[in-house]
Amino acid sequence: MNTEALSAEERILRSVKKVLADVAKDTFTRPGHSHPLSDETVQGIRECFGLIAARERELAEAAGRSMNQRPRYVDEPAGAGHVVIPLSRVGRTKPGEPEKQD
Repeated sequence: MNTEALSAEERILRSVKKVLADVAKDTFTRPGHSHPLSDETVQGIRECFGLIAARERELAEAAGRSMNQRPRYVDEPAGAGHVVIPLSRVGRTKPGEPEKQD
């Protein structure tokens, strides 16, 4: 979505969410090592993410926007939906063997 179409509050929420995610990435520790942030701080970050998501949903609903937007490749057709491939068709066929038909 174009950032110019977002309200000031939405831009603030997006920025805060990005900074919180960066803090989480920057403080990642391997299992068995002590985490530099306290358990209370980690829980606070989780709660902040929840509050941000809830407010983003409220703002999107108020503006009449859908929250199920997903990134698309540049060359992906605009109307492309999900493609369902039956499991019966998954697998390899032997050379000269016809493909399975449903």
